[in-house]
Amino acid sequence: MKKYTEIKNFEDLIEFEHGKIGSESRMEFEKNSHMFIVSEMLKEARKEANLTQEQLAEKTGTKKSYISKIENAKGNIQFSTLIKIFEVGLNKRIGLTFL
Repeated sequence: MKKYTEIKNFEDLIEFEHGKIGSESRMEFEKNSHMFIVSEMLKEARKEANLTQEQLAEKTGTKKSYISKIENAKGNIQFSTLIKIFEVGLNKRIGLTFL
């Protein structure tokens, strides 16, 4: 079992579990985390708009299976498609923050 006695904060935990920033393991963890966040935001916004996956796909010119993949954090999504889904399909704006 891993020892957590030296862990003082969340960043220490992430580094302990997934490596330092820039490591292959950490980059994979962060990619998956970001995709999970996007998937949850999309599900919530779609449900708020009272749309099914099929209705959202129709409004944005995509397929239900594509919306489902995104909502289940599978596969990749192009940024332009993400903008279209949120802005055209859900009438939401997307903002970016660079740290």
